Amino acid sequence: MKRQVIMGLLVLIPGVVFAQASDWEVLGGGAQLTGSVDVQWQSKYVWRGFTIFGDKSAVQFNADVDLYSTGFGINVQGHRANSSGYEDGERWDYCGYYQGLLFEEEIFQTNYRAGWVYYNYPKRANEEADLQEIQVIGAWPYLTGIEGLVPSYALVKLWPSRSGGLGGNASGFAHILMLDYSFDIPGLTPETPEQTIKLHSELVFNDGVHPGGGVADHDWSNLVLGASTDFELGYGLTFSPGAYYQFSMDDSVNPDDEAWVTLGLKYTF
Repeated sequence: MKRQVIMGLLVLIPGVVFAQASDWEVLGGGAQLTGSVDVQWQSKYVWRGFTIFGDKSAVQFNADVDLYSTGFGINVQGHRANSSGYEDGERWDYCGYYQGLLFEEEIFQTNYRAGWVYYNYPKRANEEADLQEIQVIGAWPYLTGIEGLVPSYALVKLWPSRSGGLGGNASGFAHILMLDYSFDIPGLTPETPEQTIKLHSELVFNDGVHPGGGVADHDWSNLVLGASTDFELGYGLTFSPGAYYQFSMDDSVNPDDEAWVTLGLKYTF
């Protein structure tokens, strides 16, 4: 029943915003429906420190729609292992969000995003493992005074969707501190004179949350370092390889350090 309500909302929201956007078009606003669809191969799927499918590779599907420049958007992600034996771990994430900015072009400019996420495990009966989450994310592009160096912070509150389900110990907060740095190097072809390299780091404090129903400590759980880049292929297509390494700091989340690579293909419209 909950899944039907979620899908109904995902259909209804664009219709409501479309009516608002039509008025905006009449006033000359020129609002358009934009977004992206992508698929990513991952040598390992690591989520907030946890290895969801062990050491097996996974594929991630993603669709994101910006609803007519209103600030509202919808995002759907799917995560599946490429090996048998992990069917119960398949997860689909349905997110509705609002994003905007404060103090535009000032040193304290804040790019923010607030959203609600429903984590659905379709292979498990009666929504026994489904989770919900409220998340608030802020980024400060001018705070450091260094071009391309952007600190950000995410606060998430996760809880089981069904009382007494498998996600019983998933209730709690997580704090994620992130730092990104983008810089250009000489391009590989005359058509691309510059190639942008994106470095990413994140440090996670897990406030006792274990999405699999286990027991997690209230502690700093993991530090992730990574690098990626984008290759524009034309026709709205982008190829994005990446490499990441996780230093695991809390055995209750992950006793091992992890390394993985990703290969993504995105279509933007």
